[in-house]
Amino acid sequence: MDLIKEDFNKILDKKELSSEIKWMKIYHPFIARKALPGQFIILRPTEESERIPLTIAGTEPEKGTIEIIFQEVGVTTKKLGSLVSGSKIHNLAGPLGKPVHIENYGRVLLITGGVGSAFIYWMAMAFREKGNTIWAIMGARTANLLILVDEMKKICDKVLISTDDGSKGTKGFVTDVLEDALNNGEHADLAICAGPIMMMKNVSIITKKYGIKTIASLNPIMIDGTGMCGGCRVTIGGKVKFACVDGPDFDAHQVDFDELLKRTSFYKKQEQCALEIYLKSTGAGRFTSTTAEKSREV
Repeated sequence: MDLIKEDFNKILDKKELSSEIKWMKIYHPFIARKALPGQFIILRPTEESERIPLTIAGTEPEKGTIEIIFQEVGVTTKKLGSLVSGSKIHNLAGPLGKPVHIENYGRVLLITGGVGSAFIYWMAMAFREKGNTIWAIMGARTANLLILVDEMKKICDKVLISTDDGSKGTKGFVTDVLEDALNNGEHADLAICAGPIMMMKNVSIITKKYGIKTIASLNPIMIDGTGMCGGCRVTIGGKVKFACVDGPDFDAHQVDFDELLKRTSFYKKQEQCALEIYLKSTGAGRFTSTTAEKSREV
């Protein structure tokens, strides 16, 4: 494949998966060749933007492209979402983090909340290729925030859905569906969860009770993504780890989720203030309590 240097970081395609969730295909052959499921990139949409980490949702190495899926909840994701096909992301780095260890475990359970499905989908394909049977539990606040359900149904032998408001699937949380399934004879040799911190915490409590090895994909505050700043430190089994270089995936039964929740909430007031200013400056809308709630859930 010939490298087209002037096209690096170019958005080749963009789709709306829902009113808040966007999918992009980006040209970056170097990342596309090296990335594996579970890894992420750090990018800045514009020169004045902050750096944010985003999971790599898939690659096409032969075409030199990577895919990302993200929810517009803060200033930076809204700026990213405003970019159109043909425009360029100011800069991006990756692949970062450790890939998920893929082998034949037997029966693998994937549990997602909201945009966590972006993390799980590529991984599901990799586990399936290794001969695993897969089932999934996918949840969101409401039906229009569920993504990749049809794609997951092609990979999994069972996909269970929950929504907080009951607009699709079981009314309630993924943890309700999980406990009910396990009580009724379902099992897993490995579980992987991705989504809101409280969801992952509660999943880990349930799977520990059933003796299921569980991996959580953590999403702490992250700045440089290379282990230098320490902003993404998390406590795993009483020891400090950096999510950017030691993770982002860890033994869920060893994660101090309460500490993680406090650390990710540390700058919420500043984030909400920045978002309010941005929305006013762009005329994109008004900051409300609902906007704040969406920000807390990601």
